[in-house]
Amino acid sequence: MEPAYNVSEFVFLGLTQDQKTEQTCFVLFSLFYAAIVFGNLLIIITIKRSQSLISPMYFFLSYLSFVDICYSTSIAPKMIADFLVKRKTISFSGCMTQLFFSHFLAGAEVFLLTVMAYDRYIAICKPLHYMTIMTGRVCGWMVLGSWTGGFLHSIIQTLLTTQLPFCGPNEIDHYFCDVHPLLKLACTDTYVVGLIVVANSGMISLTSFVVLVLSYVVILVSLRRHTSEGRLKALSTCASHITVVIMFFGPCIFMYLRPSTTFSEDKTVSVFYTVFTPMLNPLIYTLRNEEVKNAMRKMWV
Repeated sequence: MEPAYNVSEFVFLGLTQDQKTEQTCFVLFSLFYAAIVFGNLLIIITIKRSQSLISPMYFFLSYLSFVDICYSTSIAPKMIADFLVKRKTISFSGCMTQLFFSHFLAGAEVFLLTVMAYDRYIAICKPLHYMTIMTGRVCGWMVLGSWTGGFLHSIIQTLLTTQLPFCGPNEIDHYFCDVHPLLKLACTDTYVVGLIVVANSGMISLTSFVVLVLSYVVILVSLRRHTSEGRLKALSTCASHITVVIMFFGPCIFMYLRPSTTFSEDKTVSVFYTVFTPMLNPLIYTLRNEEVKNAMRKMWV
């Protein structure tokens, strides 16, 4: 039986419905988005132009910055524009497109962060074999695998959602198209779809988080065999990665590792992984990394 698409557009309720607050949010989030684009572009340009940042870690970091720009661009511009209008609408096809790209890019980031943790594990625990294991070809395949994983994750979510019947109401209590708010609007029982969402999004987030935590525990234990200088350098790098992992995976696990329900806190929590994490990633990776800071100084000089 074909799904019923009586709904041709959806209406976002947005982050807030207070007009003065919306004006303030417009200015703040415009600055946040500009910081996301500028900061991540700066990292990409620095890594591409620097002769000292040629290790696999920086190769992955440049792709992480690229994913962050694309991910925030799939959500932030529409949200910022909606702060200026009273009726925040999006077409059905536009909503499904946003759903696909947001999950595609978020999934790619999840797998890329996992790859970066593996890179740090090899660099710190098997330093003598690092360059023979993490060759350019291997790194390229890992990045391709991250994109492929994100695509497969997203296409499942999107196909499941597009097959649901939407026959009204059409108000989404959110600022972008996501799975749980859309399941709430479907004119059918979404229990099974909700379980698949938990298995797809929730378990991917939780499994990746557990793998990342375990890998960093192994890394920290192995640091006892290093010199104090090597230990401090490794700790600085790992601290940056751990900070990003907690900021990104914490909200994702809260959002997706649960049945198909929505809470009033969802919109606030979503801001962390859609805006704040992409914005803070460049700061976290540069402020705690002397090599990146030195490369930036040389580039500007």
